[in-house]
Amino acid sequence: MTNRLDEFQAYRQRMNERILGIDHLGIKRFFNLDTSAYHDGALDSKTKELLGLVASMVLRCNDCIDYHILQCVQAGWTDEELYDAFNVALIVGGSIVIPHLRHAVETLDLARQQSN
Repeated sequence: MTNRLDEFQAYRQRMNERILGIDHLGIKRFFNLDTSAYHDGALDSKTKELLGLVASMVLRCNDCIDYHILQCVQAGWTDEELYDAFNVALIVGGSIVIPHLRHAVETLDLARQQSN
């Protein structure tokens, strides 16, 4: 039985492979830059994923929210810590973030179900 999150992960993987198969230098450089931005540096990768999640919520990108929640769960953030991050996104982004907050809570619930 698959759910929205399973379908998202399969689609993301399939399309990323397709896009990287285009063999365009600019696209490959951007994908590499995006990946590299989340490696340990002055901030650890765990913190950077949380920052990515908050930015994604403020920018209202549900695909990005899904991706970063999965990464945050894998990195070990607790639900309470993620709820605090959701609150920061809500405060920064305002009421327009509420639909994406709903999406984020549902995604977190699905991610926790997957990990059990």
